[in-house]
Parts: sequence; C-alpha cells; structure tokens
Amino acid sequence: MHILGVSAFYHDSAAALLRDGEIIAAAQEERFTRIKHDSDFPSNAAEYCLREAGITADQLDAVVFYDKPLLKFERLLETYLAVAPRGLRQFMMAMPIWFKQKLHLPREIDKGLKNKYSGPIYFTEHHESHAASAFFPSPFEEAAVLTIDGVGEWATTTWGVGRGNRLELKNEIRYPHSLGLLYSAFTYYTGFRVNSGEYKVMGLAPYGEPKYVDLIFNHLLDLKEDGSFWMDMSYFDYMHGLTMTSSKFHDLFGAPARTPETKISQREMDLAASVQKATEIIVDKICRHIHQETGLENLCLAGGCALNCVANGKVLREGPFKRMWIQPAAGDAGGALGAAQFLWHQILGNKRSAPVNMMDFQKGSYLGPQFTSEDAKKYVSSVGGKFEQFDSKEQMYKRVADLLAEGKVVGRAAGRMEFGPRALGNRSILGDPRNTEMQKVLNLKIKFRESFRPFAPSCLADACSDLFDHEAESPYMLLVAPVREERRKKMTPEQEKLFGIEKLNILRSDVPSITHVDYSARIQTVHEETNPDYYGIIKAFEEKTGYGVVVNTSFNIRGEPIVCTPEDAYKCFMYTDMDALLLEDIICLKDEQPPMEGAEEHKQKFKLD
Repeated sequence: MHILGVSAFYHDSAAALLRDGEIIAAAQEERFTRIKHDSDFPSNAAEYCLREAGITADQLDAVVFYDKPLLKFERLLETYLAVAPRGLRQFMMAMPIWFKQKLHLPREIDKGLKNKYSGPIYFTEHHESHAASAFFPSPFEEAAVLTIDGVGEWATTTWGVGRGNRLELKNEIRYPHSLGLLYSAFTYYTGFRVNSGEYKVMGLAPYGEPKYVDLIFNHLLDLKEDGSFWMDMSYFDYMHGLTMTSSKFHDLFGAPARTPETKISQREMDLAASVQKATEIIVDKICRHIHQETGLENLCLAGGCALNCVANGKVLREGPFKRMWIQPAAGDAGGALGAAQFLWHQILGNKRSAPVNMMDFQKGSYLGPQFTSEDAKKYVSSVGGKFEQFDSKEQMYKRVADLLAEGKVVGRAAGRMEFGPRALGNRSILGDPRNTEMQKVLNLKIKFRESFRPFAPSCLADACSDLFDHEAESPYMLLVAPVREERRKKMTPEQEKLFGIEKLNILRSDVPSITHVDYSARIQTVHEETNPDYYGIIKAFEEKTGYGVVVNTSFNIRGEPIVCTPEDAYKCFMYTDMDALLLEDIICLKDEQPPMEGAEEHKQKFKLD
C-alpha cells in the first residue's frame, strides 16, 4: 500500500511517501524550486517521491494532508471577530489565498498530482501530524510525546502518549498562547525574519545575559507549575496586526524593534539570551509535568520548537527523561511524513514494533534524491570544469581529509539528500575544527552571513565522548552539549570581562571552530552503518590529525535552500570562496575551474559589511 503525505500552503511545503508503512522518500519543495521555504503545493517533491517508489500518482492508495484547513479557517474567523474592527487589513490580506487555495484542498491536490489521482484524501489535525512524526519513526515501543510550535488549527502545544501503533494526545495549550509565537515575537523584535530567523536568536543568545527574564514572566506571560501558561496579548500584535509585537511591548523593553540588517547591539544579545532562557524554563516545566503524569522514561519531540537544540540538550542532561528522540524535520515539512504515518498506524490500524538493529525508522533522514557519478561528470564537463577521479573510496577519503587538514573548505554533495533543515553530511560544507579562522571564513566568505553564527561538529559516534560531555546518540544534530572540561582553554581575567561580540575571537578549546562562546556545540554523531562514506572521510581525518570530528554546515548560502543537484552544488561552489567540491566520487578544485559568469556579482549580492 502506498500513502503520500503532503504539507503545503503555510511554510516549508513537503511530500513523503510510505510503502506498507516503510518510509521510502521525503523532501521539501524548496530544494527543487530553489525558493527558500517554498509554501506552494509540493508537486516537485511529490513527483520525486513517486519516482523513488517506482509508481505513478494513479497507483497511490491514499493521500493525506497534514492539517484540517476548515478548522484553521474557523480559528481565523473567530480571531477576527474577537478583535474586530482591528485586524481588518490582516484579514483582507489572508482571504484571497484561502478562497483561492486553502479551502479547496482536494482540487489543489488533484492539480498538484496532474489530475492522475482519484483515490481517497484524508486530513489529520496539525499536531496529530507532528506527534505521529515524533513517535512512529522513533526507536521506542512506548514514549511520552510533546509537540510545540507556533500554531496549528487551534493547538500550539500538545502532549500525549505513544504505545505500539497508537497515539493518544491528552492535553493542549491553545492559540493565541504559544511558546513558538513568543519566540517569534522576540525574533521579530531583535530584527530577524519570523519563521526563519529563530535559529539566529538561539545562536545569538550565548553572547548576552538573560537580564530580561523577569520582565517576560512578570508581564508577558503567567507560567504555571505544570508548564501551561497564559500570555497577555496587549503586548503582542499578531492576532490583529501585521507585526508580532505592540507598542506596549516596545515600551516595556525600552525601544522599538531593531531594523533588519542594522548593527546588532548588546541589547539584542541580552534579549536573545532572555527569551532562550525563558523557553528553557517553560519546556523544563512541561517535560517534568508530562513525566509525572505518564511515568515514562522516553520522550519524543516534534513541532518547530523541537529544533531548539539548546533546550533539547538541557532536557536530556537535566532530566527527567532518560532517552529522547526528535523528528529531524520537526517543523511543518515533517508534518507530511507524520500525516502519512498517522493514517497508516492510527487510522488504518497497521501494527508497529520498535526497530531491530536500527537506531530508528527514519533511515538517518537521508530520504531525498541522489545523483550518480555520471550525472556529476556530465554537468561539470558541460560547463568546462575539471575534476579528479579516484581509484578507490579509501583514496577519496584520504584526499578529502588531506584537503581539510590543509585548511581547505570542501563542499560535499553525495548520496541521498537530507530531509529536514539540517545538513547531515550529504549536502554539507566541511572544514577543519582545529582551525582558528574557520568560523570567520565560513561565515563571511562562504555562507555570507553574520559572523556570530556558530558551526556544528560531525563526529564519529565512538569519538563523541572524548570531545563532549555527552553520551547519547545525536544523529540528527538536534542536541547541544558542553565541550569537555579538559578540552577547554582557560580564559584570562581580561577575557572574562569581555561582553557580547567581543567574545567571538577568543580561543576556547582545541576545536575552536565548533566551540560556541558558552563552550557548547550542536553535535551530530556519525555512524558507519548509516552513512559509510561520510564516516570514512571523518575517519581518514582522524587518522591524519588525531581528531575524529569535522566542521559541518549546510551546503547553501544565506537566503537560498540547501543544494540538491550537481548544478546547484557546482554553482554554489563557484559563487563562494570554497576551495574544493566533492560530487559523489569526483572532486573539483577551485583553482582548476574556468571562471563562471555572474560569480563575482553573486558574491557582491550577498556580501555582508
């Protein structure tokens, strides 16, 4: 039986396909259209999933959409009536897309599948999709399940229990009271883009002090011991306006919102630290309440807030749960996968058991398209590029390791593309974590982004505990852990007095490129069974340098999706100061490539001051 799950028309549209319950393929539409966070119907992603399964749309047994648009429309109407006459402009802006697309999902699904599908269409609730994506692919036979995001139909936070092939959601927090929207409000207020800049706030937080936490809890929200909360909506504008925060919010914190792209001050850093600290306190209380109510040792997470890897790491380290599993595509994209799994298990009643000899059912989240060596050679040759081939994989591993050890930046596009926002080695830019200049080079000359942004380590699973105070697996780069004490560099009294961005250039460990200013790192553990070639590269680097870890950042530049095809990868390589490009089993060196038209203009377009 083939089931296609779809998320669309809100943020990060995606498609996922199951065959008899097994995940066959999943991908976000943005990777094909090259439009960041593309929200249109995922026709390209669906076409890929069908192709990967070897079927056509008319051979599908079911299509399932990840939320219930009529319930969401009900919330929109009730919210408008509750705040009217305020919010009329926002309401009128929202109506055209509802009447054109969102209220006509069967028609849009038919059109997206080129009118070749005539079977049943199912709809799950938004947080049911998130919960299913969290529990059903996990390695647990039973677990508590927590979903937190901005808002679905009405729910913003839900918790429940998964056992076998059943999910039961037991409680929820409802709109407009939302931890996700609280974080987005501070994202807006600190000058970043809502729904894409939240991770910048998380990365900025360690540069600041959480001096506004009391203001948050004394004015913005009332937090109960069970983690539930009520927000004072007079400080927020998202129910009826076109911004996230109100003038009352601005008065409370002493200034209007930062203008995007202007200089970031210590104030923004302190605001980021404060909302991050508040988030961690709220999530901790929710988790402790769930543990008390369920008595379970395992926790599964999904929803956009589950991408807050700092909060995740604290929950795992400080309890009360012994084990955690987080959906790598935790945001709306993962809803496509969760909807398909909810239909297969919860609605159709198909059995599920915990995986045997596998970490989970997610397959490393390597669920996207791949290309062949011949595809890569054909494209590079078509633009007059040069490449080097290898006689063996071992030779390839050693060559890449040598380049990294020389301080070179290497892009890698190989194997199946990752599903979710994290690059996990197959669409990644790699560097030497020992290099004191690597963070600056990657941020300013490769990614064209803010210098404060940290980078993550990919480390061999068996080398992780040598570098970090962390014992659990973290294959999806969704947990932050401290660098081990003996790896740290002691700060001088003068350095201890520094504030904000002044902290950036201090040498903090023997792996400075992946050590954030608070001595933390967002870890990916790499397993030979899951990704043998990526493991082989890191192992070769370990044999050369003694360090079983590399810098890993997503293969894209600011404002663009992660690369998908050889063409995407080669252009990104030529448009930046990357030194080498590994496409499957061929490697291109920058100084051997002919100039690419438009490359310099592209660099200037994204250049930061």
